[in-house]
Amino acid sequence: MANVDSRQEHKERMARILIDIGAVGARPEKPFVFTSGTYSPVYIDVRRLISFVSEREEAVAMLEALVKETVSEPIDGVAGGETAGIPYAAFLGWKMRLPMLYVRKQAKGFGRNAQVEGDVREGDHIILVEDLMFDSGSKLNFINGLRNAGLKVNHVFVLASYGLTDEYEKSLGAIGVQGHWVTDWPTIIDVGERIGYFSPKDSEMVREFLRDPHAWSRVRGGK
Repeated sequence: MANVDSRQEHKERMARILIDIGAVGARPEKPFVFTSGTYSPVYIDVRRLISFVSEREEAVAMLEALVKETVSEPIDGVAGGETAGIPYAAFLGWKMRLPMLYVRKQAKGFGRNAQVEGDVREGDHIILVEDLMFDSGSKLNFINGLRNAGLKVNHVFVLASYGLTDEYEKSLGAIGVQGHWVTDWPTIIDVGERIGYFSPKDSEMVREFLRDPHAWSRVRGGK
């Protein structure tokens, strides 16, 4: 069973790492636009983490701890989603001494027409590793790609999420997958406000967004 205190400590530490390396920011007055067309007052660029060695190692150690706390069945491999999840799957696979795969957004259309690259063994239990999760849409695509290749996927892990637990339970839960994250936006906002990185005004705007991101976006002209 996971230690609640250590889990919260990891959430806050991961949030602080992302803040310290300049991976997060808030801009409520001029929202960011996701590829889906959703407007957001915040951004998070977990990809930056790959360039910060000590912070990256600490983050991957926390990710490994989360995997060990939450997955009871044997794990045969780690898959990363194209492209942001690939380095983290590689780091975690190396640390846990597990085979690593990666899954494309779509089959490449030539050669073996593969969507999953690596030594694919039908029936293997694979965990999907990604950098970030907003509404889980891309995760569903990757999970379907892995399952179509004959792999069993019951868990997806990310370093950071928007913390939309109800939405994840509806989308991922509907296909028998559990979502897990080291930290989330509610924690990032709490930590950022505490250390003065986010103003109280911006923090409240982000909390309003997180209560209903799609409604917040639509009111401002997004999807």
